[in-house]
Amino acid sequence: MKKHSITAAAVIVLSFGMSDWAVGGIQVQPEGDETVSSESAHKFTNRLINETSPYLLQHAHNPVDWWPWGPEAFAEARRRNVPIFLSIGYSTCYWCHVMERESFENETTAKLMNENFVCIKVDREERPDVDDIYMAATQILTGRGGWPMSVFLEPEKLRPFWCGTYFPDEPRQGMPSFSQVLEGMAQAWTTQKEDVLKQAEQIAEAVRTSQAQTEDHAGILADHVTTAVQSLIKGYDPRNGGFGGAPKFPQPAYLRLLLNARQVAGDETTQDAIDQVIKGTLDKMAIGGVYDQVGGGFHRYSTDATWTVPHFEKMLYDNAQLATTYALAARAYEDPFYARIARRTIDYVLREMRDPGGAFYSAQDAEVDSREGLNYLWTKQQVENVLEKDDAAFINNVYNLDLGTNFRDPHHADEPASNVLRMSDRPDQLAAAMDMDESAFLDRLDALNSRLYEARSKRKQPRLDDKVLIAWNGLMIDALARAGVLLDESSYIAAAHQAVDFIQSNMVSSSGELFRVYRAGNAKTSAYLEDYAMLIQGLVSLARADGDTKALDWARQLTARAEAIFTDGTTPGYFDSRADQEDLFMRTRSAYDGAIPCGQSVLANASVDLHELTDDDQYLAQAGDCLQGLSHSINTNPIGVTTGLRAFARLVPLAPDLAIQLAGDAEAEANDGGPGQIDDEGQVPVVVFADLDRVVVSTQTPGIVTLSLQIADGFHIVAAEPGDGFDSLIPMRVMLISGQGISVYADYPAGTPNEAQEGLKVYTGEIQFQVVIEKTGPIQGRPIIGLRYQVCTDRECLKPATVELDVAIDVDE
Repeated sequence: MKKHSITAAAVIVLSFGMSDWAVGGIQVQPEGDETVSSESAHKFTNRLINETSPYLLQHAHNPVDWWPWGPEAFAEARRRNVPIFLSIGYSTCYWCHVMERESFENETTAKLMNENFVCIKVDREERPDVDDIYMAATQILTGRGGWPMSVFLEPEKLRPFWCGTYFPDEPRQGMPSFSQVLEGMAQAWTTQKEDVLKQAEQIAEAVRTSQAQTEDHAGILADHVTTAVQSLIKGYDPRNGGFGGAPKFPQPAYLRLLLNARQVAGDETTQDAIDQVIKGTLDKMAIGGVYDQVGGGFHRYSTDATWTVPHFEKMLYDNAQLATTYALAARAYEDPFYARIARRTIDYVLREMRDPGGAFYSAQDAEVDSREGLNYLWTKQQVENVLEKDDAAFINNVYNLDLGTNFRDPHHADEPASNVLRMSDRPDQLAAAMDMDESAFLDRLDALNSRLYEARSKRKQPRLDDKVLIAWNGLMIDALARAGVLLDESSYIAAAHQAVDFIQSNMVSSSGELFRVYRAGNAKTSAYLEDYAMLIQGLVSLARADGDTKALDWARQLTARAEAIFTDGTTPGYFDSRADQEDLFMRTRSAYDGAIPCGQSVLANASVDLHELTDDDQYLAQAGDCLQGLSHSINTNPIGVTTGLRAFARLVPLAPDLAIQLAGDAEAEANDGGPGQIDDEGQVPVVVFADLDRVVVSTQTPGIVTLSLQIADGFHIVAAEPGDGFDSLIPMRVMLISGQGISVYADYPAGTPNEAQEGLKVYTGEIQFQVVIEKTGPIQGRPIIGLRYQVCTDRECLKPATVELDVAIDVDE
């Protein structure tokens, strides 16, 4: 095994990725928290014992002298003149647990940490603002991110000077050990402090630049919606449903945009294409293992492309959004199967994720006794031990156990294989294949599922993260209110009211402001924009559901309060956090949807709803302000702002004049590198598609992406080899827009002669070619590839455009 060490001389270089292990991370996703037993049973107890976060409490008995994020920890680091080691994670994070077991529970490693650093633990779900800033730094330095996040800060302004994610206890797979990282960082602080502080400012400035919002506005057009929809159709996996390959995530924000777009599709061909994407994705997820066939509800994501083997944790935000999506699809397609999935998902949340007071908990763990999915897995023998012979045969057939095993714990490969329960087709098709009436089939399946669930409930259960977050509860309130109407289920609307009552009683300050977090009788942490936005959306949906004027009044009050807290009167749009937070070196402004939608986009949609309910034009203006704040991101990557685009599409028919204002000088914006240039009539002459949204490259193996360009009638692109004598025109080229250590080149197609200009070679119609991406040196920054081209008609040429390709580059070290 290659031996690694970090030296003081190397730290500045390492921080910019100039080492084969500088990335220092594994992209990880959620897994469990630990229950803290009585203090007397533990050798060590640190300050985290006084916290309420399940994630922080998990670390309360580490030998590490952990501090919670706050002024006391910062003051201690300044008093001692030592750096801060910041570890960010969450309670259902698998690799967070691994790093705890390997390093944070190791007394030798803890001694090294305590002597050289003030060590701070942050629950990213409690403090998304802290997580966002240091995740941006980590991604800038390493080209990727994940949890646990391991960041080293200078103590005065809390600027990061080195970042990584998971580090093992021993050097392996190109990564240093965590102890080596600690020793290197401590030595650098002692011997290179001036350089370290200089680097910290450079990184902080890079983060500020990446998050910056200019005062100007980029035009938003209906073509941006079209581009996003076309990209989703292009990126659809027709065989397995969903978008892209493994790992495969549910993308409710994508599906919500498509559900809206199908209503206004200009022709049957487009609507059919949209319907294929929606129905194919919803079907495949619902019959797959990512859906809990026995208990209902969705796991976080699928580790494979077929939706078979999930990462088993269950998150409130996933289930809220997917319940809404399935309920909307049930109405749109009059499909009882989608209604069934929506009901079973909501019923699961009400049964297993609900606080006695009516609010909703955050998550259930992926593991039991460090075993992936142990509570959810079955063998044929286990099924046969629970059910009679005929019933067991029915279940083994329906859930594919007859086809053999499909799961082996990747972390315990010596354990016997088992099954994630999944179906091979929709229930109506399975019933027909078994010569059964669908109703009888489902009745039998439900009865047997109940027996399996009863047996499963006797097993040791996954751990529960029982904190209440306003943002995620807002998503669930929205789901309950919408599903209550769409599925004609008044009990769901009643449950939404109970959640609202809980929040009003327990999570509102005396001045009327919201607290983000509630657990164990304590509400804390001033709420962020996403909390306000998602609760407002839930309240508005509740007001729509049953005409509740109290919910509508509170939504209006919170909307006014959000504007006062999260805008500055100078730049368009909303910030994520408050202006008076002294523990952040900058104020973030998110634009892109992730696992949960962007708060600013949610507020834009809620504002459109408020206008529809009140006929008050101030809410259209507020939606327009949100969209202005999103406009540059919409131009750069419309598919990343689908929730915002959905708000824009809703706003256009309600406020045509405002839509014209939002369009602005769209041509100039597009020509500066948006999703495509815009001609004088608002047409997008060129649309660029990539066949992959993520590619892995290494020194030995390049990545290959196929680009397809659709060129509108009446336009052409200057070819890569345009011919002699055309030096004033810009030939088409792929290029590296940002980052270092990557080379990109293409096998360009030959151009065709242009009839208007003799000797000129151009591209017309649709062209396709491969782009090769190679790792040629140490990675610096986040590599982004783009395509530069010049669009012309036979009369004139537009300004050259550079389009950022929506392809993430993962570097295999």
